[in-house]
Amino acid sequence: MDTSDDTKTDKLGRRTGPRRRYSLAEKLRIIEETQRPGASVADIARAHGINHNVVFGWRRLAQRGLLRAPSSERAAPLLPVRVEIPTVLPTPRASSNAVPTERSIEVEFPGGVRVRVHGSVDAGVLERVFKALSRR
Repeated sequence: MDTSDDTKTDKLGRRTGPRRRYSLAEKLRIIEETQRPGASVADIARAHGINHNVVFGWRRLAQRGLLRAPSSERAAPLLPVRVEIPTVLPTPRASSNAVPTERSIEVEFPGGVRVRVHGSVDAGVLERVFKALSRR
């Protein structure tokens, strides 16, 4: 716990100075105190000079597994890594006199209805258009 003498209070006796910081060990010790049979979170918080809402917050974090002591397990061993730069082949440039290829389809229905589609079209959309035109 940070016990600096910079603690200031206002007219009502409320702290206005810098916030106190509690270590993980201190938080866990206070949470443990609150879990004893018959313990009052408000009394324990008051004894430590902490607002009871802060202690309840620590308890919630601990229940969710977000406030834990560092595990004694060993860290995973580091593995050797080699980074290689991928080889990028240059893309061939289109010559200025090349004709762009474009997909197109032309369908002529009985009755003289003609549909021309250029470029890429969703097959489902095209099927619905053809069904609608074939009903005419």
